[in-house]
Amino acid sequence: MRIKELISQHRNDFRAIMECEHCGEKQKLDTGYDDSYYHSHVIPAMACNGCGKDRDGQVPHKGKNDSNT
Repeated sequence: MRIKELISQHRNDFRAIMECEHCGEKQKLDTGYDDSYYHSHVIPAMACNGCGKDRDGQVPHKGKNDSNT
Protein backbone atom coordinates (compact mmCIF):
# COMPACT_ATOMS: atom_id res chain seq x y z
CA MET A 1 0.00 0.00 0.00
CA ARG A 2 1.06 3.58 -0.51
CA ILE A 3 -0.28 6.91 0.66
CA LYS A 4 -2.57 8.35 -2.01
CA GLU A 5 -3.84 11.36 -0.05
CA LEU A 6 -3.42 12.74 3.46
CA ILE A 7 -6.78 13.47 5.08
CA SER A 8 -5.44 15.07 8.25
CA GLN A 9 -2.32 15.28 10.40
CA HIS A 10 -1.79 16.34 14.00
CA ARG A 11 1.83 16.23 15.11
CA ASN A 12 3.00 12.71 14.11
CA ASP A 13 -0.46 11.12 13.89
CA PHE A 14 -2.14 11.12 10.50
CA ARG A 15 -5.13 9.78 8.59
CA ALA A 16 -4.85 8.98 4.89
CA ILE A 17 -6.32 7.29 1.88
CA MET A 18 -4.08 4.33 0.96
CA GLU A 19 -3.85 2.82 -2.52
CA CYS A 20 -2.72 -0.66 -3.53
CA GLU A 21 0.15 -0.75 -6.05
CA HIS A 22 -1.21 -3.95 -7.60
CA CYS A 23 -4.98 -3.56 -8.02
CA GLY A 24 -5.61 0.14 -7.29
CA GLU A 25 -7.98 -0.58 -4.37
CA LYS A 26 -8.29 2.36 -1.97
CA GLN A 27 -8.59 2.04 1.82
CA LYS A 28 -8.94 4.59 4.61
CA LEU A 29 -6.20 4.56 7.25
CA ASP A 30 -7.23 6.14 10.56
CA THR A 31 -4.14 5.36 12.66
CA GLY A 32 -0.96 6.35 10.82
CA TYR A 33 2.21 7.56 12.51
CA ASP A 34 4.67 9.83 10.69
CA ASP A 35 8.14 8.45 11.42
CA SER A 36 10.76 6.56 9.40
CA TYR A 37 9.98 3.14 10.92
CA TYR A 38 6.28 3.39 10.08
CA HIS A 39 6.98 4.47 6.49
CA SER A 40 9.69 1.87 5.83
CA HIS A 41 8.28 -1.16 7.70
CA VAL A 42 4.59 -0.83 8.59
CA ILE A 43 3.15 0.65 5.39
CA PRO A 44 4.97 -1.79 3.04
CA ALA A 45 3.64 -4.73 5.12
CA MET A 46 0.00 -3.59 4.90
CA ALA A 47 -2.13 -6.05 2.96
CA CYS A 48 -4.76 -4.83 0.51
CA ASN A 49 -8.39 -5.67 1.31
CA GLY A 50 -9.00 -6.20 -2.41
CA CYS A 51 -6.21 -8.48 -3.66
CA GLY A 52 -4.59 -9.37 -0.32
CA LYS A 53 -1.06 -8.49 -1.44
CA ASP A 54 1.52 -6.38 0.39
CA ARG A 55 3.91 -3.97 -1.38
CA ASP A 56 6.20 -6.84 -2.47
CA GLY A 57 3.27 -8.67 -4.06
CA GLN A 58 3.22 -11.36 -1.36
CA VAL A 59 0.07 -12.54 0.39
CA PRO A 60 0.87 -12.41 4.12
CA HIS A 61 0.55 -15.72 5.98
CA LYS A 62 -2.27 -15.96 8.52
CA GLY A 63 -1.37 -17.52 11.85
CA LYS A 64 -3.58 -19.89 13.80
CA ASN A 65 -4.95 -17.02 15.92
CA ASP A 66 -5.88 -14.85 12.93
CA SER A 67 -9.46 -14.72 11.76
CA ASN A 68 -10.53 -16.30 8.48
CA THR A 69 -12.15 -13.11 7.23
